[in-house]
Amino acid sequence: MRSRLRWPVLVAAAALMLAACGQGTDEAPSTAGQVPAATTACASSGELTMWERSGGNKQMVDMLVEAWNTKNPNCKVKLTYIPHTEMVGKIAQGIASGEVPDLMGMDLIYAPQFEKAQQLVDLTDRISSWPELKTASKGHMTVATWENRLYGVPLYADVSALFYNKDLFKQAGLDPDKPPTSMAEMREYADKITALGGDNKGYYLPGNCAGCNIFTVGPLMWASDAKIEAAGPGDEPLVGDGVKQVLQFTRDMVKAGNVHEGDRTENGETFHLQFGSGKVGMMGTGNFNITLARQQNAKMKFGIGLLPGMAPNSSASFIGGDLVVVPKGSKRVDDAVNVMKFLLSDEVQVEVYAKALNLTTRTDMVDNKYFQAEPLVQDVAKALTVGRTPYTTTFFEQINSPQGPWLKMLQRAYYSDDNLDTVIADAKTEMKAIASE
Repeated sequence: MRSRLRWPVLVAAAALMLAACGQGTDEAPSTAGQVPAATTACASSGELTMWERSGGNKQMVDMLVEAWNTKNPNCKVKLTYIPHTEMVGKIAQGIASGEVPDLMGMDLIYAPQFEKAQQLVDLTDRISSWPELKTASKGHMTVATWENRLYGVPLYADVSALFYNKDLFKQAGLDPDKPPTSMAEMREYADKITALGGDNKGYYLPGNCAGCNIFTVGPLMWASDAKIEAAGPGDEPLVGDGVKQVLQFTRDMVKAGNVHEGDRTENGETFHLQFGSGKVGMMGTGNFNITLARQQNAKMKFGIGLLPGMAPNSSASFIGGDLVVVPKGSKRVDDAVNVMKFLLSDEVQVEVYAKALNLTTRTDMVDNKYFQAEPLVQDVAKALTVGRTPYTTTFFEQINSPQGPWLKMLQRAYYSDDNLDTVIADAKTEMKAIASE
């Protein structure tokens, strides 16, 4: 979520078309009898190449690669970070030219686009029987699947939740151990925290960041029984009363002075630093903010709840992060699959992911000694049970584009007096047109 890709639509589309036209029949679908059983070790010797986008969870990916390299010195992974603004185009161009890495990390939200274009290696016959996949993050595995074929496994997970400042709660006369469980309570609590003065504000809204908003405001709509994006041609976006209810809620928060004026220009570059300032009472953000907030503000006490909807005790979360996939043209598919097996292994889930207080990508690994010693990670892990990931090949155009209908709708709701029915109708028309192209 933190740095959702922002690439020119026409350039990316052209690159994808070039790659699709340029790929040959270099690899036929495998059958179970043609491939070796996966292990967590080298399938062959020699350096493996891997691409990963910048702006993701670099610290976690570095640790995972180091763990593989320590265990497998004869086939170490050479990891290269690609600027997030260039990643999609570079992948597509690499597939077209045959100059691809052996494996790569991919922002999970864009996987369906590459799967549909047949630019990733179909791994179904190699991995579908793995028992680890039964508990792998559902959001990741949903977007790793196209027409019942599997193309990847989780690399790391980001989930959104409601972080709240216990110090400000206490000063405002609120129970620091009880986060809000409905949007009505969020408004009530925000009013009390803002009333403290001293530049304290009850809530945070990133006013110029499409990705930040689908990560944190989108779940408010989902929790209120709304649907956001159009899955494809003919599918209806922005369905349900929850869309208008959440837009009214956010508009009222802004008008009540419950957000900082500077939030209006937040484009995602400093989003992850806002909660740690100690001046925000409640904020939708991600699991990555546990460590960051402590590094910024070691004395601040904070808690984590689920992002609520209109009804009491309703909740939802956005499951983001990256997948590990294999681009068409990779010459080390067996080794890449073994890396995937390694990442999903019990030992790595606990001794690498959990030890670093990152979310495990398997739900059956959440109950471990490291999380047991850190209640906040246990709290944020609960979001996995109510999380979802949008599934569409036009996610960027509909949702994540800085010029797209999602952000335009939100900005009109937050900062204008335009009729909300008109605001929604305009966004709906544009989303449907994009999904039909």
